[in-house]
This record gives sequence, structure tokens and C-alpha cells, in this order.
Amino acid sequence: MSIAEIRQALFEKIIEAEEMGVRYTQGATLFLNPTNGFGDKIEPRKHGKIVKKLNSSGPYKSAADKYDP
Repeated sequence: MSIAEIRQALFEKIIEAEEMGVRYTQGATLFLNPTNGFGDKIEPRKHGKIVKKLNSSGPYKSAADKYDP
């Protein structure tokens, strides 16, 4: 499954949750099993070092959220 397909699936599930009345959550967890496209596992690297986790301190507020007309 491509990252684009996963992105679309996440988007659809978030919309589905909203349609069920979900308006807030304490967070979310996403697990990925990276492959080379043939099903062989790979180890993502950044600056030559293996990356085991990606963390986010988001969501990020946009500058427009702070605008008070």
C-alpha cells in the first residue's frame, strides 16, 4: 500500500468519525510497516541514522486562528 493510499484512508476515517459525532480526541496513534514496494521490510534513515519513531507535538495552529477581527 502506498503512502498516498494510507493518507486517503486516514482522511476518510477521520471524516467517518466526524459523521458519527466525534469532535475531539485525546490523540491518535499511527503504526507504519515500511517496505520497499515488494513487501521487504526497510529501515527508514535520516542523515544516515535509522529512524524508529516519528513524533509530533501538533496539531499546529495556523496564524489565521489567532486573527481577531
